[in-house]
Amino acid sequence: MNGATAHRVADWIVEHRPPIVDITGGAPELNEHFRFLVEVGCEAGAHVIDRNNLTVIEEPGLDYLPAYLAEHEVEVIASLPCYSAENVNKQRGNGVFEKSISALRKLNAVGYGTSLPLNLVYNPLGAKLPGPQQELEADYKDVLGREFGIVFNHLYTITNQPIARFAEDLRRQGKWDEYLELLAASFNPETVAGLMCRTTLSVDYEGRLYDCDFNQMLDMRIRNGRDLFLWDVTPDTLTGRAIQTGNHCLACTAGCGGSCTGALRQ
Repeated sequence: MNGATAHRVADWIVEHRPPIVDITGGAPELNEHFRFLVEVGCEAGAHVIDRNNLTVIEEPGLDYLPAYLAEHEVEVIASLPCYSAENVNKQRGNGVFEKSISALRKLNAVGYGTSLPLNLVYNPLGAKLPGPQQELEADYKDVLGREFGIVFNHLYTITNQPIARFAEDLRRQGKWDEYLELLAASFNPETVAGLMCRTTLSVDYEGRLYDCDFNQMLDMRIRNGRDLFLWDVTPDTLTGRAIQTGNHCLACTAGCGGSCTGALRQ
């Protein structure tokens, strides 16, 4: 996201004052306008969230992040796909688990997990649904606390979406149809009311709008005869608008369901 777009997004935040400003994008802290958007969100009274991949804190020149985020009381939602070094390094690459543990300790040291919100995200390895969120959270807290002295608030479970690299892996392994059948057979209508696409806008680096991050990854844009940008809409103009859906939406409605804050049903 360049500076011109960041400022247009910031102007919209100031004008419409959304209750939550959720900053994501793989490693959003690498963007030179990250702090500007954090501070605009805070000043507008929003609850600001940083979706952090943890390893970014270990990058040269970014060791300021824990103290900066704490100063602005930003919620940190951090991806940690397992509490096992072997599983994390297998899924994310060698050394990722060790860097993640180091980053979590730095976040703990400035109050995250106690006086400030620190939540972790789990997604299963392979073509299966995540286990019960509360049970997994208890396991994470036990292992991370006992072995590494790490504390956090909540664990969010998210079902793997059949898109991007995971979709390629499914097709390569001949498991695409099997996984889609699992998602469809596990459909839970009680999850629909809480789906994130009903209350959240996804904004890409140029300001275009999507119903969710997964639609953004698939380039399924919100349109009204043309692309819609954040500054083209107000919250009122979006009320009652149809949401774009596809086969991947089954992942958010399977089993306990999933959203940007984890399971929708226990």
